[in-house]
Amino acid sequence: MDNEFVCLRLTTLLFEKLFLTRIQPILHEKRIILHHQFFFRQKDATIEQAHSMTNVIITALQSNKHCTAAFLDISQAFDKVWHEGLLYKIKPLLPDSIYKILKPYLENRHFLIKYREECTSLHPILSGVPQGSVLGPLLYLLYTADSPTTTDSTTATFADDTAVLTTHEDPAIATHRLQIHLNKIQLRLKKWRMRANETKSVQVTFILKKNTCPPVQLNNKQLTQPEVKYLGIHLDQKLTRRKHISLKRKHLDLKQRKLYWIIGRKSQLSPVNRLLVYKAILKPIWTYGVQL
Repeated sequence: MDNEFVCLRLTTLLFEKLFLTRIQPILHEKRIILHHQFFFRQKDATIEQAHSMTNVIITALQSNKHCTAAFLDISQAFDKVWHEGLLYKIKPLLPDSIYKILKPYLENRHFLIKYREECTSLHPILSGVPQGSVLGPLLYLLYTADSPTTTDSTTATFADDTAVLTTHEDPAIATHRLQIHLNKIQLRLKKWRMRANETKSVQVTFILKKNTCPPVQLNNKQLTQPEVKYLGIHLDQKLTRRKHISLKRKHLDLKQRKLYWIIGRKSQLSPVNRLLVYKAILKPIWTYGVQL
């Protein structure tokens, strides 16, 4: 039974990789994936998206403008992909042959719960992309490809991590533009059975002045916070990165102490292997985000 399961899993994995190779040129040609979505795109990583977003903030600060941003947390984003809604969306976007492959791939999925020797009956899975699958991230991007945008705001998205920024000399106008965009996002999420978590979503105003932008609302709750962590980068109102550097230093010191027995002076490990441990574990900690 275990061998059959392994063979089936490997066959499915191979199919998904081949299917992904076939569908990527179509996505690129039709520009289905939004330009501000950096997830699952070749040569684009979290640091590129963070750089794109901070560039907007720096430009606003240099122009002495108010830049207010909302960082949204989508509740159980990948688990909330409604299968019927996803198929409805991709039918006009993709060739019929591709649609006919994806339809049975999503439908007729079931789950059960097993505790010791007891099992529940089978129940249909009506939402959520397959966990650990190659096509899972792509299906989520197709489901969110119609996310609303406005000409007065900038959107930065990496998977389900979404940031919306607006800039203006008048703080009230900047907030008004941001609220308009958030209202559109709320309507879109409600229509497609998703929800933004207002308790984990925050609003940060990036400004060198003393005054700040009025708070915006998400699900009838005000959002405001002096700093935020976005894609592993800690951002404060004046973009000093002081907290980011401090936390990186603490993290690095903690890791170094744990590894001292293997990379310290008394370690019997060869210098070549000690250098390998440093490059694999310690170096990524302090180099991530160093470009910014």
